[in-house]
Amino acid sequence: MQQTGRLYMIPIPIAEGALHTLSPDVAAYTRDLKYYFAENVRTARRFLKSLHPDLVIEPIQFSEIDKHNGPDLALLRKWLKDGHDIGVMSESGCPGIADPGAEVARVAHEIGATVVPLTGPSSLVLSLMASGLNGQSFAFNGYLPVKEPARSQRIKQLEQLSKKENQTQLFIETPYRNNAMLDELLKHCQGSTRLTIAQNISAPDAFIRTKTIADWKKGKPTLEKQPAVFLLLS
Repeated sequence: MQQTGRLYMIPIPIAEGALHTLSPDVAAYTRDLKYYFAENVRTARRFLKSLHPDLVIEPIQFSEIDKHNGPDLALLRKWLKDGHDIGVMSESGCPGIADPGAEVARVAHEIGATVVPLTGPSSLVLSLMASGLNGQSFAFNGYLPVKEPARSQRIKQLEQLSKKENQTQLFIETPYRNNAMLDELLKHCQGSTRLTIAQNISAPDAFIRTKTIADWKKGKPTLEKQPAVFLLLS
C-alpha cells in the first residue's frame, strides 16, 4: 500500500532577503521538495532560488492558490495520495495564518496526511512579542470593514472587548490604507487605549512602537505603504 505524502507548511521571510529568520529545516526540506501549493508562484520561485541558488526550478510543479476560488483541492488529494510530499508557501510569513493555506492543511488532515509546520516568522506573533501588550489573551481579527459606519463601529467594538476581557486585539490593513486606518483609530479610540503599530517587521528599518492614543495624537507618523499589524489594548 502506497504511503500518503506529507504536507510541509513553509514560512517565507516577512522582510526582503531576511533568510536569517528561518529555521535550518526550511532549507533542508525545500532542497528536495518537487510539489508546491503557493499563494504566488513567482514569489515561491524567487524564494527557492534565494535559498538554493543552484536549484533547478523547471522540474518542480507549482499550483497557485486562486485568490477567488481557493486551492485546487482535487490536485492536492491526488498528489498526497500518490505519495508526493508537498510544500505550502504564502506570500510572506507562515502559511495557514491569515492566508488561504489553511484550506490546504484542512484537506490534508481529512485524508490522513501528516502536516508538518516549519519554524519561521509570523508578523502577528512578532508584533505581539514586541508590543508590551497582553500576550496571555489575544485575538486576531483579520481585516476590518472598509466602509463607514461599519468600520468605526468595529473599532469601537474591539476596543470595548479589549477592555472587558483584558485582551489584545490584532488586525491588519491593506498597505495603501494604513494611514487612513491610523486616522480612524485616533478618531474613535479612548485616549488611554494603547496602540501598537508594527511595520516591516524583521527588516533593518522595522517600525514597532506602542503608545497611548493620546500620545499618538501628539505626533502622528506617516506610515509607509508596507504590510502593518495594528494592536489595541484598552
